[in-house]
Amino acid sequence: MVASSGSGQREGWSSRSAFILAAVGSAVGLGNMWRFPAEAGENGGGAFVLFYIFCVLLIGLPVLLSEVLIGRHGQASAPESVRRVARDSNASGGWSIFGSMGVFAAFLILSFYCVVGGWVVYYIGVFAADLFQTGLTGGAFEGREASDIENLLPGLFGNGSLMVGLNLGFLAVTVFFVARGISSGIEWVAVYLMPMFFVLFLGITIYGAFSGNFGEAVAYLFTFDASKLTGEVMLAAVGQAFFSLSLGVAGMMTYGAYASRETNLGETSGVIAGADTAVALLAGLAIFPIVFAAGLSASAGPGLMFQSLPIAFQAMPFGSLIGLAFFIMVFFAALTSSVSLLEAPTAFVKDAGKLPRPVATLIVGVGAAILGVLSALSFNEMADFRPLAFIPIFAEANFFDALDGVTAKLFMPIGAILTCIFVGWVADARLIDDENGLDGALHQIWRGLVRYVCPILLTVILLAGIFPEYAETVFSLLSSEPAAELGEAAG
Repeated sequence: MVASSGSGQREGWSSRSAFILAAVGSAVGLGNMWRFPAEAGENGGGAFVLFYIFCVLLIGLPVLLSEVLIGRHGQASAPESVRRVARDSNASGGWSIFGSMGVFAAFLILSFYCVVGGWVVYYIGVFAADLFQTGLTGGAFEGREASDIENLLPGLFGNGSLMVGLNLGFLAVTVFFVARGISSGIEWVAVYLMPMFFVLFLGITIYGAFSGNFGEAVAYLFTFDASKLTGEVMLAAVGQAFFSLSLGVAGMMTYGAYASRETNLGETSGVIAGADTAVALLAGLAIFPIVFAAGLSASAGPGLMFQSLPIAFQAMPFGSLIGLAFFIMVFFAALTSSVSLLEAPTAFVKDAGKLPRPVATLIVGVGAAILGVLSALSFNEMADFRPLAFIPIFAEANFFDALDGVTAKLFMPIGAILTCIFVGWVADARLIDDENGLDGALHQIWRGLVRYVCPILLTVILLAGIFPEYAETVFSLLSSEPAAELGEAAG
């Protein structure tokens, strides 16, 4: 018989809409605004986008629902929630290891995520100063060479004290809101900043549609070319679908713990995944029209948002104002995600040590600040430091890249694989059925995906990260025929 978890009085979301906004805010971040357009640009546009959407349905949504239902049943930090589900399923409490891995991954990601958040704050300052100097109507950075604008980011990298200061400032704002608790802090950020984010996002997308080359952007993102669906593109799309939803880092388990029993987790997870995917696609429709109108390449990679886009704003009407609005919008998205990353380890420290929330938040924040300083200095004073040089795949990685690589290539996929195995094979089926909110065919499809499809594809992501020299060969063998079939279906 399935037992129920008693958990005592615990903080919770004030409504289902607050939970959705917070979870969407957790998922929607720099992965959507920065990484998705860069990945789409480097991987052929439409072929990448179609396969990305396909992978969200196959991997992202099933794993998201699995994580949320564990949290809602456990009503505790991620490791304790897994332990309670295991206990109520007469399984070993040792399964809580993947909850602990997620908490640790969230802590590591937070430490370098705030460094990139600091870059966003820097560009807000740059565009605000330019708007003050040039006024509203003209293009941004009037009279400056494109190379000068492009070098803003390398110039920031070369200033170690500024990098550290921006990182600590962004982290301090994150700590402030998490320390205030669910209703006064995390929920406040979601309920007020996410609507503002969407208003700015819609406005900038409309601006790009009328002032930029919107037709070319639409064709680039949504025209499927089967010849471009290579193994490399498929691998990039699978990885983006997984990372875009912030899976494997305990955030969704933690947020799920604050959800009420009345919330239908199946429907809610669908809304969260749909909103996250829509934001990623709209990010492409906001950025690429402006970039194409300026005659710039879509394949600028990570520099697309921080280098190509500022150059493009130089040729656009109201360039400084739109540039400022754009980076304020990205700041909102980055903050809602960093709050989620901090909440996962904070909830763990708070529950494990029975500490007041502000104390637990400060402990985690100080630890993240120490690692964040090292990450911020990875671009200047500590550029030659290779902390994981003894591991071949991280041999050339500086401190920032090493943290990014360890979490993305190891912790996140391993945690997600164990989540699927636990939910699909270990947890009591009746307990899972009571929590997931799905009926009939949808339930059977979800269970099949969690049991079979997701573990296999996530294992491919894991192995491709560990053995990149073999990944392209394997995917190339798989991609030729599926590409042709997808091409026929799209035609």
